[in-house]
Amino acid sequence: MENIIQTVLIYALPVLFAITVHEAAHGYAARHFGDNTAYMLGRITLNPIKHIDPMGTIAMPLLLYFATSGAFLFGYAKPVPVNFGNLHHPKRDMVWVALAGPAVNLLQALVWGVLFYLLVGSGLTERFFIEMCKAGMMVNVVMFAFNLFPVPPLTVVVFWWASCLSGLQ
Repeated sequence: MENIIQTVLIYALPVLFAITVHEAAHGYAARHFGDNTAYMLGRITLNPIKHIDPMGTIAMPLLLYFATSGAFLFGYAKPVPVNFGNLHHPKRDMVWVALAGPAVNLLQALVWGVLFYLLVGSGLTERFFIEMCKAGMMVNVVMFAFNLFPVPPLTVVVFWWASCLSGLQ
């Protein structure tokens, strides 16, 4: 039980930042390109409660954790609503909206890595902070990579984008 509490404490902050900044980035990018839907619904926020999906953020990860003895975890946040029709250039801008989340995860992984480097370089031997930096890097790299997988909606976006670049449209 002590190990579970330590793990939760180490991963809590990195996971909260990874999820909330990821979702807020989608909403911010949509607003930047002309769609105020997420903004009007209060979803461009660092408040993690606004991004929690009861099933995907709480129930599924808990169920998977206990069903696999902690070997496998998966979850998701409530998707930020985007009305692509409101974007200035919908076919082009939806690609940027989709990439905003993974981009901030990559940036966060780099920030956690710099923090890790600074802590280790300064001679800090506090295991908790070192492990939190490692968790921050891992969580954000996994979110970055996973969000670039060709899942059906993203596949359509990538196919459309590739057709635009090649002049097929």
